[in-house]
Amino acid sequence: MRTIEHGSILDLALTPSQTSSDPESSRFDGLRSQNIELRQANFNDSSSLKEAYTGCERLFLVSSPLVELDYNDAPIWQGREKHHRAAIDAAVEAGVKHIYYTSLAFGGQSEAGVMRAHVRTEEYLHELESQGKINITIIREGLYSDAWPLAFGYYFGLKNETRDEVVVAGDGPLSFARLADITFATAKILAKPSQDWVGKTVTLGQRQTWTLQDIAALVSRERGQKVNLKVVSKEEFDDYYTGRGLERASVEWWSSAYEAFVKGECAVEDPTLENMLEEAGKSPELFETTLKRMLA
Repeated sequence: MRTIEHGSILDLALTPSQTSSDPESSRFDGLRSQNIELRQANFNDSSSLKEAYTGCERLFLVSSPLVELDYNDAPIWQGREKHHRAAIDAAVEAGVKHIYYTSLAFGGQSEAGVMRAHVRTEEYLHELESQGKINITIIREGLYSDAWPLAFGYYFGLKNETRDEVVVAGDGPLSFARLADITFATAKILAKPSQDWVGKTVTLGQRQTWTLQDIAALVSRERGQKVNLKVVSKEEFDDYYTGRGLERASVEWWSSAYEAFVKGECAVEDPTLENMLEEAGKSPELFETTLKRMLA
């Protein structure tokens, strides 16, 4: 979570039980050297959130990393959105004027488990916006290109992978983008005057798309060995990877994303990311470049 006050960024380090950030960590020394104040907050302590936000005009709210809260079809306000709502309510109470929320680049009303908390959070923000309580900007961050192994059947072994067949629960067009490129565009949005982005939803990703079948061909070429893609039902997918030692709740939470892939929910048509990079004299890293580097 970050708050922005008069152009300065204040890092809000959550408690170690909720994130790896430690407010005393040396990685924040660069901020301290610039006389930037660091404040600690806890999603489960509304008073700490309100205290951290006091005096701030804008909040950059990064979604909670505790994805296990979403498992087993968590009912509303029991998934990660309960953390988001705590932060949002505290911000409104503290007098924050504008919240920028990092969502995910799936279809707006997606049924994918990975998108559920984001959909609920976006709806809540729009509700508060309609009541005149807060200005909002939704930043839907595209699929990170270095996370392709997750979509490609948990292909995290990379160079040590020996599978010649990868099981997935569906295929469709996917827009990837390098994390550094998405971060750059996000920073550009935050650096602009608040009114430039009020009420907007932006999706940050490359418009070129890749299917999992395309990825199988790229992996085959890089490995010098044919890797086939096998598409099965969601139930077969869940059983297959649970049988290989993965937690069922985690697999079921992820596997619903494949239906979204099939529906084309992850094909980005928004040119914002590419335009911002072009204006800065940059080019987005091609997905195949990322994949080749990771397999090297």
